[in-house]
Amino acid sequence: MTHHATSSMTPDSNALADFGFSQRHGGAHLARTMMLPGLRSLLAYVENPDAPASAYREAIVSANCLGKRSGQTRALSYRHLADLYALDPAVGLFRSLRFFWDRDLAGQPLLALLCAQARDSLLRASAPFILRHEAGARVTREALEAFLDNLQPDRFSAVTLTTLAQHINGSWTQAGHLAGKVHKTRTRAVATPGAVSLALLLGYIAGLRGELLFSSEFCQLLDCPVASAMDLAEEASRRGWITLKRIGPVVEVTFPKRLTAP
Repeated sequence: MTHHATSSMTPDSNALADFGFSQRHGGAHLARTMMLPGLRSLLAYVENPDAPASAYREAIVSANCLGKRSGQTRALSYRHLADLYALDPAVGLFRSLRFFWDRDLAGQPLLALLCAQARDSLLRASAPFILRHEAGARVTREALEAFLDNLQPDRFSAVTLTTLAQHINGSWTQAGHLAGKVHKTRTRAVATPGAVSLALLLGYIAGLRGELLFSSEFCQLLDCPVASAMDLAEEASRRGWITLKRIGPVVEVTFPKRLTAP
């Protein structure tokens, strides 16, 4: 599959922001990865998908559901997870993440990545670098550092750049695009009906329609050909998660259950 990923969003920034996208300068990856294990623990602890935003903060800071040693670390963990995922059912992006999260366990790594991509500009900026590597290729931290430094020359110190690259590589490893602890190798993530559904939804919010949804920057994160994504979308439609209609070459995807207020 040829990738032409871009970190650009869409002119309709209000719709994106209303749904939960963030264009904030910086991001959690200066301090952490996308924290997939922590997110899993948190969402397992707060079982009710309709729980208010305060429940997530209380679970991390007061109940210490993540098992952190100090109050300061708990507070930082909450802040970073909230930066990455919103942790608020009033936010459409988090509400959608939670919907698919509980229904598609195998899709959780990609679901987390898709949400984090929408909210973390530094992770988003790294996508073209990761996706241009073929499966089996070596992906070095130094090459990622150079790529990020070239995007914004002299923004980061050498030490910060190294830390940032380590965290970003860690997130792509958690998502399934990289393998290895020290030496990273490009692997293929495993797309699922839920992950495809969320990717299509994000493209829809970004203003795409029809077949264009399947070539969005979000679907490119799925690491699967368009035909495979289409098959997975049809499975999601059969499960009632999205609505997909195909008449010859014409494709229509809608989200009647996802684009509603909580």
